[in-house]
Amino acid sequence: MRGLSCGSGLVLTLGLAGCAGKVEPQIQYVRVEVPVQVPCRAPEVALPPWAAAGLRKTDSLEVKVRALLAERAQRLGYEKQLEAGLDTCR
Repeated sequence: MRGLSCGSGLVLTLGLAGCAGKVEPQIQYVRVEVPVQVPCRAPEVALPPWAAAGLRKTDSLEVKVRALLAERAQRLGYEKQLEAGLDTCR
């Protein structure tokens, strides 16, 4: 029994000595890059007055075709402006 009490006293002493030697943890700041959503500030594209909007049933076929061809060119230009606005947000 005597050897048991001496050994347990030694373990208790070493256990307490281990707690006394703890060092306060150091605070270390780490910079973390996190993506953040930013609202897009694309310029607003104005809707043009379409060339075929003013066509009437009584207009000749030539006038209608010219207006539709002009409107096609307008739409292509309008789409390019919209795509340019979208590209600024990417």
